[in-house]
Amino acid sequence: MMRTALKNMNETKDQDDNPRHGHRQRLKQRFIKGGRTALSDYELLELFLFSVVPRRDTKPLAKLLLKRFGTISEMIAAKEEDLLNVAGVGEAIVQHFSICAAVMQQVAEEKFERRITLSNTSELRNYCRQLLVHQDIENFWVLFLNKKVQLIKSEKMQQGTITQTPVFPREIIKRAVQLSASGIILVHNHPSGDPSPSQNDVTMTHKIIEMANTMDIIVHDHFIIARDGDCSLKALRLFPSKNKKL
Repeated sequence: MMRTALKNMNETKDQDDNPRHGHRQRLKQRFIKGGRTALSDYELLELFLFSVVPRRDTKPLAKLLLKRFGTISEMIAAKEEDLLNVAGVGEAIVQHFSICAAVMQQVAEEKFERRITLSNTSELRNYCRQLLVHQDIENFWVLFLNKKVQLIKSEKMQQGTITQTPVFPREIIKRAVQLSASGIILVHNHPSGDPSPSQNDVTMTHKIIEMANTMDIIVHDHFIIARDGDCSLKALRLFPSKNKKL
């Protein structure tokens, strides 16, 4: 009991000795009462850093991070080496951001998977961007759809390098059959930032469509996601005319 009392006294003294304690409490209270919109971006980031930077003023660091990366989402998705190049950022902060990025992606996937349909083009593109826009190497995903063109499941089929991803059409169609999918949407990213399709992208898409046709599976589209935008191979009229039912 005596130890507990001494501990509480020491904690109180630590808080009193910390000139930022009152500021932190006020910021937390503003957030509790008004939510995210009650805080500016740097204040929200400052609040986010409290748990990993317990004894230091986080305002200068929050402002520095936003100045360097532009937005909170870009900062969370930044490469480890880029974060560590910012003065005041250590391994603990990098790990904190990495966990946050993983949680954000999981939430986005669960949120969109429950309601996404092919008819909602805006929602579909947002979902694809959530999956891939911040990746710094090429990844190839497939969205598997039922007969009502609703999402059954999305899966990363391949992971490649900065400039290319090996894609195996047979594995994609095999997985579609396993999931009883009637249609698929192909999605991959261009880490370079330019969403323009390469000739290899077009050729590979045609191969997948050709194999899908033999199994009565519709390839609805192929999206390429990049930081500077995205594109649809179907909208660019790069799909073969023999694509089943399209």
